[in-house]
Amino acid sequence: MKSSPLRLRRVCAAAAAVGVLVGPALSGAAYGAAGIPLPPPSPPPSASTSPGTGFRQLTPAVAAQLDAAVRRVMREAGVPGVTVGLWAPGKGSYVKSFGVADKATGAPMTAPLHVRIGSETKTFTVTALLQQVDRGKAGLDDPIGKYVSGVPNGDRITLRQLAGMRSGLFNYSLDEEFDKKLLTDPQQSFSPRQLLGYSFKHGVQFAPGTRFDYSNTNLVLLGLVVEKLTGRPLHEVITDDVLGPAGLHRTVFPTGAKLPDPYAHGYTDQTASGRTEDATGWNPTWAWAAGAMVSDLDDLRSWARTLATGTLLKPATQAERLKTTPMDVPGAGYGLGIFDVQGWIGHNGSIPGYEVLPVYLPQAGATMVIVLNTDSRYENQEPSTLFGQAVTAIVTPEHVYPGHKQLAPRTG
Repeated sequence: MKSSPLRLRRVCAAAAAVGVLVGPALSGAAYGAAGIPLPPPSPPPSASTSPGTGFRQLTPAVAAQLDAAVRRVMREAGVPGVTVGLWAPGKGSYVKSFGVADKATGAPMTAPLHVRIGSETKTFTVTALLQQVDRGKAGLDDPIGKYVSGVPNGDRITLRQLAGMRSGLFNYSLDEEFDKKLLTDPQQSFSPRQLLGYSFKHGVQFAPGTRFDYSNTNLVLLGLVVEKLTGRPLHEVITDDVLGPAGLHRTVFPTGAKLPDPYAHGYTDQTASGRTEDATGWNPTWAWAAGAMVSDLDDLRSWARTLATGTLLKPATQAERLKTTPMDVPGAGYGLGIFDVQGWIGHNGSIPGYEVLPVYLPQAGATMVIVLNTDSRYENQEPSTLFGQAVTAIVTPEHVYPGHKQLAPRTG
């Protein structure tokens, strides 16, 4: 059977109509559809609105509504386990796990379990790059060719365009040869240069800056830039410069397939056979700077706010990060390794076996984190998006994520 290209290209299951947003599915992801012309950037969202607006009080009655909505999505989409967390100043909190973390043993899903976070990794990689910009070691409008040789259009594509998904470089995770190689042996390792090779053989897809087109290739290049600027491996830079200052002690950038204890098993239908399999031990090196990291609910809660408010960056740099260009969904835009979807700021992640959705709503000072142990779609829709829509329709009816019914092609 001919397998479909892995969905490592997803970035935010939000832009689904034409597949603009979804991250590595192999997290956190665009679907690899053709890019769309870009209007001028929008100004960054205002953080001056008073906290507590637009978010319902998390009363027992609302909690019961959430319970029913989550169980409905689980049942319809066949999701083994999910944890949903909501926190808003003055409105209360809701943290609850449903289903199982291990289908073989029946062990329950719980909040402290580690999961792979797919394209959410992009937010950490771009943060590490922007820290170097803050230190004067690089400029957002530097060409990638200044740091990495052999890149098609390398003298024209800028770091800004790479971080904003506007480079025109082919997404390596859509390459059929790569897809076949990974599915043949999901435990094998890939080097960043190998991944770039799958992209560069396709040449340039469009002139840089003229379209939005989600590509994991962009993040692999930015990972190499960070390594060149710092003289350290990317996983060390993110651990020391991002995770440490952010106080994230349960988030890791693995260099192999091992997950830290405790962890949830992950299940995917992105397999050579087409049947659902346990992907827990799959080696995430193929996703590297685009989607290899691991975290848990509490750390993702903390990171969602840190990312959206820019506490690790200079205010001017964060403002540049939050300037978005529209995707193919009304009310959705993509900045520099970050999105704004109906007012929710963050990034989603998807990788075989897992999906996460950590986002922050400045208008209410609210955070939503959803983690689940499958990436298998239901009626061509990402399960994390289904949960996000069901939850926000109840608690933030003026900010429903993603605000439309997703229709993404199976091929990503």
